[in-house]
Amino acid sequence: MDNVTKNCQNCKKDFIIEPEDFNFYEKIKVPAPTFCPECRNQRRMSWRNERSLHKIKCSAPGHSEEIISMYGNVQNLVIFDNEYWWSDKWNQMDYGFPYDFSKPFFVQFSELFKRVPLAALSTINSVNSQYTNFVECNKNCYLIFGSGWNENVRYGNKLLTCKDSQDLFMCTKCELSYECIDCAESYRLFWSFKSKNCTDSYFLYNCKNCTNCFGCSNLVSKSYCIWNKEYTKEEYFNQLQKLSISNYSNLLLLQKKFMEKIYFSSVHRYANIISSINCTGDNISESKNCKNCFEAFKNVENAKYEYGTLDVKDSYDGNGIFDNELSYECVDCNRDGNNSFTITTYDSNNVRYAFNCHNLTNSFGCIGLRKKSYCILNKQYTKEEYEKLLPKIIKQMDSMPYIDRKGRVYKYGEFFPIELSPFYYNETLAQEYFPIDEKDSLVYRYEWQPKENRNYNIDIDVKNLPEDIKNTDDSIIGKVIGCAHTGLCNERCTEAFKILSEELQFYKKMNLALPRLCPNCRHFTRLHKRNPLKLWHRKCMKPNCPNEFETSYAPERPEIVYCEKCYQQEVY
Repeated sequence: MDNVTKNCQNCKKDFIIEPEDFNFYEKIKVPAPTFCPECRNQRRMSWRNERSLHKIKCSAPGHSEEIISMYGNVQNLVIFDNEYWWSDKWNQMDYGFPYDFSKPFFVQFSELFKRVPLAALSTINSVNSQYTNFVECNKNCYLIFGSGWNENVRYGNKLLTCKDSQDLFMCTKCELSYECIDCAESYRLFWSFKSKNCTDSYFLYNCKNCTNCFGCSNLVSKSYCIWNKEYTKEEYFNQLQKLSISNYSNLLLLQKKFMEKIYFSSVHRYANIISSINCTGDNISESKNCKNCFEAFKNVENAKYEYGTLDVKDSYDGNGIFDNELSYECVDCNRDGNNSFTITTYDSNNVRYAFNCHNLTNSFGCIGLRKKSYCILNKQYTKEEYEKLLPKIIKQMDSMPYIDRKGRVYKYGEFFPIELSPFYYNETLAQEYFPIDEKDSLVYRYEWQPKENRNYNIDIDVKNLPEDIKNTDDSIIGKVIGCAHTGLCNERCTEAFKILSEELQFYKKMNLALPRLCPNCRHFTRLHKRNPLKLWHRKCMKPNCPNEFETSYAPERPEIVYCEKCYQQEVY
């Protein structure tokens, strides 16, 4: 079979389906997609709200207390606090109903979604970390998301085993660190990118095993370097004292100098692909045959269009997939096999179209079930009844498809429509990686949360914050500080923020200037410093090198991008 070019029914752009893709679709018995890979990713992300938290009343019987929830009040949903939701005090099967062949499947699934109680947050085994979501085994953490096994960490995303740190993105085993992106196994590391095993260092890009370095790039096993120049130990600390990161105005100048003098003048590796065979994408480690994959952490094999995977085999189109095989169009799924079109399913097999189900097998269109088999729309069937009914439903999904407000057609084989998501588009991951504005949302017919009228009484204008952390005392704790963006950005700016007591202690201990942006704006600032989940075909920028590659650096970007061979020659 040759490549087949199809036109995406969402963005109207052409995309290619390769023979290997058709083999995979045939293997799991689904039709070829009608959305292109990017639009499929956008659609999946629109069903995951990590960072927007709401205060609502618990809907559990006998409960009326206010709880923190990823779901707001306006969706007309039934939300239980997590403890009650996981208890045996209610029966998820009470909300099921027989399949109605006079209605499209997605209409019935949406009706079930409004009936079945949902867990307020996705949190497991965490202590004193109530303002977190999609987390596991954290202690004393605040506003961290998609993270696990962290302690005393604030304002972070995609973190693993970090401690006593703040404002991190995609970091592992970092301690006493601040404003780091894609860093690992580091101690007292600040304002750094893609660095590993570094200690007592500031403003590093792509450094390894470095100690006491400032404003450096592409260094390996170096110490006492400033702006990529090596000093004696005594000279280094004399120079470091003059740099004064505790002063905010000076900090801005240092950040600007680092980007202009170091980052943009440095050689950039076309992709961070380590110990892997036949892979394209970025941030891939110890994997094989991965195409267009990002954040494939380890042991990913025969995968395509995946983001955030570990121990995955023979799978396509996944976000946050761990220990999976034969998965397709899945989000936040662990220890699953042969599942398609599922969201937050753990320890489940042979499942299609499910939301927040655990230990579920051989089921279709279910929500919130645990330890069940042969269920459709939360209704129990025998094995024989299930196997007889399921083909009829799949056939009906093709003959009576769901058609959304924009005219997009959803037959069997399509993920859940964006317009049926329980979240506003601009509070989901889709807005982070596929940003639009309110006008665009009207064109695409996506639900949009309008800007809130917060009307905070600002105690301290951001312009009046102390320039130097040395001049900051405890009176600032709990004060309402205006965000420098004043709500004018498209990044869900909260317009104001507060400094926590332990947060101020951290700034003082690390000798760091106070931030001027709210946590949301700081998060988006870090996010924008990472490459997009997209590849371009480019040529190595080293003169006379003929090598070509797929890279997440767009052609119009200013970075100097080298192929693997030229990069290794330059750096090592």
